[in-house]
Amino acid sequence: STFSKNSLKRSLLQLECYFTWTLLKQDVDLDELEERVGHQIEFFTKSKITIYNLLSYVCHLKNSNEEALINLQKAEEEVKKNHPDEIARRSLVTWGNYAWIYYHMERYEEAQTYISKVENTCRNLSSTPPQCKAQCPEICAEEGWAFLNFGRKYYMRAQACFENALQKEPNNPEFNAGYAIAAYRLENPFKRQSLSLTALKRAVELDPENTFIAVLLALKLQDLNQTDEGEKYIEEVLKKTPDLPYVLRYAAKFYRRKGEIEKALGFLKKTLEVTPNSSFFHHQLGLCYRSQLFELKKAERYPPQKQVDKLIQLCIFHFKTVIDIKPKFFYGHLDLAKMYIEAKRYKEAEETFQKAFLINILSDGDKQELHYCYGSFKHFNMKKESEAIEHYLEVLKIKTHSYFFSKSKNALKTLLEQRIQTGSRDAKDFGRLGLVYNLNGETPEAIRCYEQALALCPDSEDYLSALCELRLSI
Repeated sequence: STFSKNSLKRSLLQLECYFTWTLLKQDVDLDELEERVGHQIEFFTKSKITIYNLLSYVCHLKNSNEEALINLQKAEEEVKKNHPDEIARRSLVTWGNYAWIYYHMERYEEAQTYISKVENTCRNLSSTPPQCKAQCPEICAEEGWAFLNFGRKYYMRAQACFENALQKEPNNPEFNAGYAIAAYRLENPFKRQSLSLTALKRAVELDPENTFIAVLLALKLQDLNQTDEGEKYIEEVLKKTPDLPYVLRYAAKFYRRKGEIEKALGFLKKTLEVTPNSSFFHHQLGLCYRSQLFELKKAERYPPQKQVDKLIQLCIFHFKTVIDIKPKFFYGHLDLAKMYIEAKRYKEAEETFQKAFLINILSDGDKQELHYCYGSFKHFNMKKESEAIEHYLEVLKIKTHSYFFSKSKNALKTLLEQRIQTGSRDAKDFGRLGLVYNLNGETPEAIRCYEQALALCPDSEDYLSALCELRLSI
């Protein structure tokens, strides 16, 4: 009956599980996520309960609920194996997932059974399902891992989840590891003050066997110019787990950034044998060959064209493979487009940029970088100044003050000043230059530009209101 279906839905929304954590399928590439999680099961020793729960949710999003149920059974087996004394408490998220999947399969009785299991367990912990989370920090942690897997948009929420869990159990190694990973991913690598460094060190102290955290700590130390200290961690980890793909991938990244390209390539080739269709490794290989290309061009004024062509081909091959495997990977597109520019294959560069603009999960920072790089391609390679100006302006419309914001501002200033010096009488040029001066805090220059824009286009409300605002601000 509809009544029971409505009340069922109300109870379902009370549950703490993947279905109530607003993990949206448009924010990830599901196939790629499924593959990544699959590797975690194969190569990770950490909590497999979380991994199977996540996989079941991914299966549901891909419309295979039967498959989702199989993964939930595996999650239950993991609970029995690892937490035989607290089965009910450790199964709350899994049971919540069961209830939702049965609901979607229109098997309402079974859905109700699992809702009751959760409610009874919470009652034994003397609370109700939504409040249950406060007494079970592992629920917060599982939510945190789910957010980490769903990508950059979710990292802030992931960090908050692990913070909550740590309030209950400050010395829990798994919670500390999750918190450290979130902090590491949120941090700008070029910042001198590092919050994640402390978190990573603490996580490694609490769980010296967690090689994943140790390699992140090594990379963080390298960011902070403590390469020798970082290398000690890398060497130790490689002794412990010489064949783990994710260890090798970070070791490769470490040595590539250190300039030991051959060593990095060695690690990557070894890993590709195990995970031949991993976008990460192809991307890292492309970056290694790109470093070799830049080294070659730096070292010799006229490097042998044959060698240059060969390296460009290798870069293009690997970057293309990356976006074939992972069509929403932004940097794969950007790196490929730049390599096409390097090869003077402008038509393909243009096509690659257009594909990048279609990716629907770009952050503001990604959008700024994309418009800047595209603008610069139009400006220097295609000699289409007007188009370049439009894209530099797009960067400034996204008001995040970033590296690409200031690059675009400076590029615009140079371009517009040149146009005006060579006799432009276009009101738009003056208006846009006024905007740039204003952003730079050069108020008198901005006023002068807006006055000229207004003289050329007397009916413009925009120039008039910009001018009034600036005059009032003096």
